[in-house]
Amino acid sequence: MVDRLSPLDASFLFAEHRTAAMHVGAVMTFAPPQDGPFDPDAFTALIGRRLALVPRYRQKVRAVPGGLGLPVWVDDPDFDLAFHVRRSALPAPGTEEELLELVGRLLARQLDRSRPLWEVYLVEGLADGRFAVVTKTHHAMVDGLASMDIGAVLLDLTPQPRDTPDDHWEPAPEPSGLELAASAAAQALRRPRDVLDVAGRALTDVREAASVVGRTVEGVLAAGRSAATVRPVQPLNAATGQQRRYGMARTALAEHRAVRKAHGGTVNDVVLAVVTGALRRWLISRGEPLTADTAVRAMVPVSVRARTRGSGVRAGNSISAYLVDLPVAEDDPLVRLGVLRDAMEVHKRSGQAVGAATLMRLVGLAPPIVHSLGARLASQYSSNFYNVLVTNVPGPPRPLYAMGARMLDMYPVVPLGGGQAVAIGITSYTDGVHYGFTADRDALPDVDVLAGFVEEALAELVALS
Repeated sequence: MVDRLSPLDASFLFAEHRTAAMHVGAVMTFAPPQDGPFDPDAFTALIGRRLALVPRYRQKVRAVPGGLGLPVWVDDPDFDLAFHVRRSALPAPGTEEELLELVGRLLARQLDRSRPLWEVYLVEGLADGRFAVVTKTHHAMVDGLASMDIGAVLLDLTPQPRDTPDDHWEPAPEPSGLELAASAAAQALRRPRDVLDVAGRALTDVREAASVVGRTVEGVLAAGRSAATVRPVQPLNAATGQQRRYGMARTALAEHRAVRKAHGGTVNDVVLAVVTGALRRWLISRGEPLTADTAVRAMVPVSVRARTRGSGVRAGNSISAYLVDLPVAEDDPLVRLGVLRDAMEVHKRSGQAVGAATLMRLVGLAPPIVHSLGARLASQYSSNFYNVLVTNVPGPPRPLYAMGARMLDMYPVVPLGGGQAVAIGITSYTDGVHYGFTADRDALPDVDVLAGFVEEALAELVALS
């Protein structure tokens, strides 16, 4: 049975290009173990033994000859753990700034399509004996919540690593190109509309297909009430290159909850208010004019991954999103919070989320070549219908450990869309809320300033609660 990528998962592959690396991940810092130095070699070996818990991590993507079907997952017969788990070290004294510089360089590198689409970096040499782990996993494998599945390999609930059964994995034979083409043809025969689409593709050149898909994308965006109304915000919407910067801000979960308790809504509403306040301060620091009409439109993804019927197993990438106008021109932080709370409530009641599946794949039965064009165009048009991505994913409420070392922080990594200078990811962990900022290196040289304003934006809300 061929394990074919879903249309949405494949879209993340198709949307990737030279200046848009489509991987998600995390930057995690750890305290040194209490019973001796951290052993990177033992940790690497432990990851290798636990890969049976996440079989996808030993599979690679194969394209179907002639574009007759969506790509498939196949076992990698040459799987090389040493390629995927790498070691690095910071120069003394191992400051946070040096870690952020390294993370920016790591995020700029696209994952190797000829191998399983993930990497883990063990970064030694942080001050006070700490170390960091940086993960990269292609968005085609996981969405924001599923990306936590790497924790099944890396982390434990106690300082003592849990027992891991011996893994006797043997890769399944890799299918030939002929077998992949035959499987795609058989699937098309079972779905007549696919046959018509494939036949139609043979009569349509790429230029015409691009035009048709472009019009479809524009129609979808118009239906999302966004393409015609959103205005670019110059520091946030800019031509981007290959290189990246990364910023981090750590805050207290208790303070977010205190604001929520005092003023209603959800913790996510408070997070959006904090992001809005930080963006407002940052725009002012750059001398950007803020008028009554100034707004920053955020795309706020929501995971709606279904479970397979009766099994309790999650059924892959399924994401919707809200488009929310962040009132950065409003001076009163409580008014900003109220506006966002009301906007999110309206979205929830209406159920009119913007389907990322619709935006990215257009139609699930589109021929893969047209599908690829559509995903690329949707990515390029993203600056036309939102200014910044803000994704908030709940993380583990209990402390986690790596070979006896307690994890201190967990900062998410989210990719940049076309024309987006920064993307903001938020993850809660134990008693903290951690903000991660992925930014274009040239378009946003002051991402550290933006990250620094997060604490100030939260503090002003707490002071009024």
